[in-house]
Amino acid sequence: MDNQADIDGVDAKDLVVTETSGSGYGQISINNNVIAIIAHETAKKVPGVAELQGSLADGIAGMIGKKPKDKGIRIGKESEELLTIDLTVVLEFGVNIPEICVQLQSAVKTAVEGMTGQQVFAVNVVVQGIRCPGEKKIEG
Repeated sequence: MDNQADIDGVDAKDLVVTETSGSGYGQISINNNVIAIIAHETAKKVPGVAELQGSLADGIAGMIGKKPKDKGIRIGKESEELLTIDLTVVLEFGVNIPEICVQLQSAVKTAVEGMTGQQVFAVNVVVQGIRCPGEKKIEG
């Protein structure tokens, strides 16, 4: 992935989506944070996804104000037109992991493309853990 940008504001580059109608109105810029929120809200609606899990870097960024909806999501650009979205998730115990991941990839790709008009090259999913029934989220 070239030109990958974290969405924590340190290197948050705007993605430019040009008008497709040729109307000459100008450019529309969509910040990576917006794409991260779309991915987050979509991911948490997929049955079997317990939470998006941030990395150690996300934990450190949380100390300096990184928003919870950015946690576990990384947005990169394959080219000017193509996005790559990396998700780190915790799934519920007992689910079919490959099936849930494919549903997650499809849902996030469809939502981001539908809401932004930006093409998604890939949605990469890393399963960080499994949440057992009755297990509570540990806040750190």
